[in-house]
Amino acid sequence: MPREKRKKSKTGIYHVMLRGINQQTIFEDKEDKKRFLETLAKFKEVGQYVVYGYCLMDNHIHLLIKETEEPLSLSIQRIISSYVHWYNSKYSRCGHLFQERFKSEVVEDSKYFLVVLRYIHQNPLKAGLAKTILDCKWTSLKEYLYRPKLVEIELALTRFSLDPKEARNMFLTFMSQDNEDECLDYYNKPTDEEVREYMRELGIVNSSSFQRMQRANRNEILRQLKKIEGVSLGQLSRITGISKSLIHRVVSR
Repeated sequence: MPREKRKKSKTGIYHVMLRGINQQTIFEDKEDKKRFLETLAKFKEVGQYVVYGYCLMDNHIHLLIKETEEPLSLSIQRIISSYVHWYNSKYSRCGHLFQERFKSEVVEDSKYFLVVLRYIHQNPLKAGLAKTILDCKWTSLKEYLYRPKLVEIELALTRFSLDPKEARNMFLTFMSQDNEDECLDYYNKPTDEEVREYMRELGIVNSSSFQRMQRANRNEILRQLKKIEGVSLGQLSRITGISKSLIHRVVSR
């Protein structure tokens, strides 16, 4: 399927996710994670980007970042290239480490900015790797609570209070709240139009013609569609007009 053009953020702020190719591990140990953060800090002067938040998981990374002097894609490529060069040298490997195209979403209002930041800080918690948000390792949370090294904390903290101590307390309370935040997901979620485009590539003009196909051919198409990363049964049902239960039976065989 053709790639969807990235949406341009009016604020310059993006929630970015980088993940290992084929979901493979990109951090084997603490040294690797420390090196990535050093790399992120190193190229701030070059790209003039601003980091508001981060979370390093074993096979993916979340960043809340603002582009300024250069396009974000160029900054991200520079960071990735430097880290991969070091990683490959350390582990005597070659080739790609990250998925070719990083995923991003625009962050254009202050409320959603804080929601994304909470989503990033709670990533280890929701993955079952920590009992409380303060136990979450390799996130930017403690930079907000104690001493910032890499992240710019004022934009978030001043949303709560102009008094530094009060702001930090209110910030921690907000970051710790139970929620059902749905931000940038770990899996790619194709749009309906992307799925329809793929169907057209398979020779399916519309849902009506698809429903009139012979059962065996129709079922094979359904199996192909279900292989699209991130597509759901509900989405396929909505696009094809075939019931979820029937699609489930077909793709489960």
